[in-house]
Amino acid sequence: MAAAPARSRRQPLRAGLGALVGTTVEWYDFYIFATGASLIFGQIFFPPGDRFLATLGALGTFAVGFFARPLGAILFGSLGDRVGRRNVLVMTLLLMGVSTISIGFLPSYRQAGIAAPILLVLLRIAQGIAVGGEWGGAVLIASEHGTAAHKGFLASLPQMGSPAGMILSILVFRAISSLPSDALMNWGWRLPFIASALLMIVGLLIRHGVDETPEFEAARARASDTNPALGVVRRMPATLLLAAGANTLGISSVYFCSVFMLTYATQYLHLPRTMILDCVFIATLVQFCVSPIGAWLADRVGAVRVLLVTSLSTVATAYLLYALVNMGTMQAIVIGLCINVLFGATFYAVVSGFCASLFPADVRYSAISIAYQGCAAIAGGLTPLLGTLLAQRFQGNWVPLATAYAGAALISAACIGALAMRRRRAAG
Repeated sequence: MAAAPARSRRQPLRAGLGALVGTTVEWYDFYIFATGASLIFGQIFFPPGDRFLATLGALGTFAVGFFARPLGAILFGSLGDRVGRRNVLVMTLLLMGVSTISIGFLPSYRQAGIAAPILLVLLRIAQGIAVGGEWGGAVLIASEHGTAAHKGFLASLPQMGSPAGMILSILVFRAISSLPSDALMNWGWRLPFIASALLMIVGLLIRHGVDETPEFEAARARASDTNPALGVVRRMPATLLLAAGANTLGISSVYFCSVFMLTYATQYLHLPRTMILDCVFIATLVQFCVSPIGAWLADRVGAVRVLLVTSLSTVATAYLLYALVNMGTMQAIVIGLCINVLFGATFYAVVSGFCASLFPADVRYSAISIAYQGCAAIAGGLTPLLGTLLAQRFQGNWVPLATAYAGAALISAACIGALAMRRRRAAG
């Protein structure tokens, strides 16, 4: 009889670990595409000629994955609210893994012509659908296994999967970047995608040992919506929109400071590819370390307070970031990225638990998935494209880039403030 309680006590840790490892695999898959789109895909999958147009085309395929993410949020969010968090997370991990591995075997534009970018876009859409369903379920399977005092911290563990996946992707691309150029373009770029098979197997094995969450089991017994995604849109539209806006900084900061930064530093500042990869790698390590500290702090002083301080601080540090990056030295770039990551990582770690607390359990998977992925379609998918267009239009002037980043921080701060006021009014 003692086995069941012992297993129950182990479940929060196992659920948190399963969420962290699973999201690490998913984000590794997503980020190797992002890195490939920033550095390589323009030359592989698009016609030779204008490098600017090829880069836009490659980043456009990157953006397509974001536009597919709300579809994954609706599809898998509704399934997660009806059949369970764990079962859906297995589906999303399989879909992401198979899509990513398939990219590693795609023909180039020279081999297949227009079919090459079309196939790339289709697989990118599948990646987007998978991530659209993954994030919300990972946050919930971790947080819903925890006590009230630790829900925020447990909800931050899937958020750590983002920098962990980025670290893995940078290490892999840093390794293949040392290959001769011909080898890199012919077969070397394929290795990170094919290697995803091993990570997918590890993720599936770990998730197999995680039980369904107690909150879902209780909510399933009293659920009334046959379509939870439609139900939350009908019941809580204003909260859903504000939650989407609240995520703006957490999403856009990753793509301003990592994905777009690769393009900006190599193509507009003409810095070495390996140097900027090293700078982003160091900043991502800082993000991974800061995330749990930020979540621990929020559990003690309040999520709203932490989110407002970090988002408003980013309005200023956005300008500091681009001023330092444009100095062109590794030390200045690392300092600029790390200062921004300090606030951005804390914000990103805390916002997941905050958004989960806004919605009842019977529609929570659908709600936080739609809010997050709807925001990601704009703040994530368009950030590298917007950055590239601004860098091209205002060459030599970094102020428009910093202003766009600061604007994202202001949107998040305004939405979080509005949600906090709504919560206070509802409480009394």
